[in-house]
Formats: sequence, C-alpha cells, structure tokens
Amino acid sequence: MQLTLWTYEGPPHVGAMRVATSMDGLHYVLHAPQGDTYADLLFTMIERRDKRPPVTYTTFQARDLGGDTADLVRTAVLEAYERFKPRAMLVGESCTAELIQDQPGSMAQGMGLPVPVVPLELPAYSRKENWGASETFYQLVRGLLAGQVPAPGSERPARDPDRRPRANLLGPSALGFHCRDDVIEISRLLESIGVDVLVVAPEGATPEDLLRIPEADFNICLYPEVARTTCKWLERSFKQPWVKTVPIGVGATREFLDEVGELAGVDVGPMKQQAASRLPWYSRSVDSTYFTGKRVFIFGDATHAVAAARISAEELGFEVVGLGTYSRELAREVRAAADRHGVEPLITDDYLEVERHVAALEPELVLGTQMERHIAKRLGIGCAVISAPFHVQDCPARYSPQMGFEGANVIFDSWVHPLTMGLEEHLLGMFREDFEFHDDAPPSHLGHAAAAEGERKAPAATTPDAGPGWDPEAEQELKKIPFFVRGKARRNTERYAAESGLERITVETLYDAKAHFGR
Repeated sequence: MQLTLWTYEGPPHVGAMRVATSMDGLHYVLHAPQGDTYADLLFTMIERRDKRPPVTYTTFQARDLGGDTADLVRTAVLEAYERFKPRAMLVGESCTAELIQDQPGSMAQGMGLPVPVVPLELPAYSRKENWGASETFYQLVRGLLAGQVPAPGSERPARDPDRRPRANLLGPSALGFHCRDDVIEISRLLESIGVDVLVVAPEGATPEDLLRIPEADFNICLYPEVARTTCKWLERSFKQPWVKTVPIGVGATREFLDEVGELAGVDVGPMKQQAASRLPWYSRSVDSTYFTGKRVFIFGDATHAVAAARISAEELGFEVVGLGTYSRELAREVRAAADRHGVEPLITDDYLEVERHVAALEPELVLGTQMERHIAKRLGIGCAVISAPFHVQDCPARYSPQMGFEGANVIFDSWVHPLTMGLEEHLLGMFREDFEFHDDAPPSHLGHAAAAEGERKAPAATTPDAGPGWDPEAEQELKKIPFFVRGKARRNTERYAAESGLERITVETLYDAKAHFGR
C-alpha cells in the first residue's frame, strides 16, 4: 500500500461537486459518511467563494451501518428538495458509500420528485476528479436534453442569415484555473468578430440554460478535461460542430480565431491583424534575449501543459526539457506534444516521481501546479503555476486571464518574473565579493540587528545517498558562486566526484567539475 500526503486530483465525487457548485438552481445529494464534508473547504478557502457548495450529505455514521442506510438517502433527498427548491438534482455517492451499494441515484430517481433527478455512478476506485466533472456535466446535459434529441438522420436547420452566429462556451467550472477571467476574455474576443455567446456552462449556468445549448450554431470546448465528452455527444446528437483549439498563447489564439471564423462564416482577418499582445515583442526585446534557451520543465493538466510547451518553445524561446501530466484521460495529447518537443512524456500522479524528474533534469524554470511550486522551492528553482491544483494565491482578485491575447500578456509576466534576468546574473557575479553585497551580508534595510540572519543557505543536495564529503576549503569556494546557481554547482560537483570515484571534494575537484560540465 502506498500512502501519500499530496494528490493532484480528488475522487470523482469532488468533480461532481465542481459542476454543482458552478451552477445555479442545481443541488447535489451525496451519500457519504461523516468526514467527507471536507470538500466544502476546497471552494470557500481556495477559490474564495462567498457561499458553500449546494451539497447535502447523508453523513451516515458507523452505527448506521447496522440499519437501513438507504432510508438516510431518501430522507436527505426529500429534505434537500423541500429546503432548497432546486430546479434539478444530482444524486451520487462518495468512495466510502460506494462500498455499501445503496444505489442512491436510482433510488432518488424512483421517488417521483417534480424536478429532473440525474443519478451519478462515478467509480471512485478507478477514476478521479476531472473525469468525475466531465462525466457529471455529460450526464446532466444528456439527461436534461434527452427529450430534444432529433430523430436519427435528421438534418440540422441552417442558420437564419439575418442573425449573428451564436456559440456556447463549455467547460469552465469551479476550481478551474483562471476560468472566470478566461470566459470574459473569450467572450470579448468573440464579440469583436461578430459572434454572440449564448450559454456558458457549467460555470454560471442554470438547468434552463442547458436546455438552450442546441440553439447555438456551434460549441467551443474551452477545457477538454471537463467538456470534451459533452461536445462529442452534442455533435453526434444535434449535429453541432465544436471548436477544438484551446486559445492559450498568441499562436493558438490565432488558430482559434481561424477555426471559429470557419464555423461561423465570418472574416477574422482584420481581428488577427489588429490583435495586440505584447508577448511577441517582449520576448524578442533586448532584455528578454537572456531568456533564450532557458531550460524549462512543464507539468500540469493536459490542456495547460500542452499549451505551455508550445508557448515556451515557439513564443518565448525556452528549451522544453520535460513535459508531463497527471490527466490520464488526455495522456495521448501530451505524448504527442512531448514527441514534437523531443522529450519523454511523464504521465503520472505521483508527485515524488515528478520531483525525481525535476531534480535529474535540473531545469532553470518549472511550470506546474501547486505541487511543482513546492518541489521547485525545495530545489531552489524558479517556478510559475500554470494549472490546477492551485493554492489561494493563484486565484487573484484582479483580472488575470490565461486565454486570448490579453491572456498571453498575463502568461508572459507570470512566467518571466521567477527567472533570474541576464543583467541580474551579471550584477550578482560582479558584486559577489563586495563587503555590502556578498552572500553572507544581511539585508541592508534591516541594519546590523539582522546580521545573524544574513546567511543565505544553498539548496540542499537532492541525492539522499551519502556521497563524497566536502573539504572546508571547497565549501568556502562554493560560497563564492551566486546563490541561485549554487545548488546546481553543488549537485554537478558531487555527481562528477561520484562518477570519478573520489571520496573527498577539494577546490580542484570543484573546478574540474566546472570544466567537465562546461565542455
């Protein structure tokens, strides 16, 4: 058995909670024991939502297992309906409740409530959160639209030429990475080319909004992890085409406009010419030339990881040295992207395996989730968060989209700031022996009282095995190296000494290793 402290995704019922929390007029009854109510905190603490999720728990206890737990489900469903008056309900079970096999969804469906009841069967021991969100959204849309599906072989009516084309934005949800601002940015972009947004779902939608989805001319799948299955079903059932390009980055946004223009029958050329993102020029500007060739490791959900790799290689001039995802359902896309960038894909949900890869590759920047932020901090490497799961600090109050041309500006700022600038490297090297600026000097604004706190520690070596020891003179020489590359110099020297069969690292070993890795 493998125990873990961190996990990239929760169980699938948390994905169902994300859909329920995103919508209005929808209530979720979850058959779950005491303790599973922890998931409420994900929304109120991390995303700063001002109300708790619309979820009623049956909260059975150990003593209930000897009686009729099914009766708890019926009571909870009735009480939830009478108290909250939802216009549709989801009924499912948590991973613990799955073991007692009460079938709460089917039971609730047979209770004759005057609102649609969608049963959820989410296998908790083989699937995870994103799959749960995708399956819940799909079952909800399919359940509500079941009565509108045209007969097989029916042709979709042509759009009224006097009406502007309409699109649905599908996929944004609670606990999605910057979803709130992405919806605003893409809605503005579509408005600028003469396309109206009809329904945004699940975020902000009602059950009645879902009934209007077929009225749009096409769908836009903003987040494949949540909406791709639904878009495919709408295409099969209602002949609704869908836009597959996710507009993250300048190049992808231009391709997104081309795809939308083709489906909507509008000319997007003027918009592409007028579109102003500062990313292309900034990445070519004098200061930013120091970014060229920076080695970057990327890990996250599939959508953001693939987009980040493209932006890194094509728009910022970074070198992608590692690419991976925890999204097993979309692993094929990540493998294809890794092949384009000439790296081995890393498909795993084990953060310790990710850490081992980061340590071995020694990148200069990590683009990842909150997990990779912790890993990068431990290894002394700059990091920017690009994907869920994220912490409260990655849910900003300001407007901060990731998609569209403005999203490209935000990405440039977010990714570049953790890097050490070329001029900064030069100055740190030039003044490293200065009495005021050397590594052991305390912060000048704290005065002499801070002298005891002045020592900056180099990142610890990442190899847990005992390796060659360091002579005191070599340790002193190592301190002359700027702190931001000292950890890498230490690891390279220890690796060189181990491979050379040396038991002690001297000053000469340090410079031999430098010459060896500098070739």
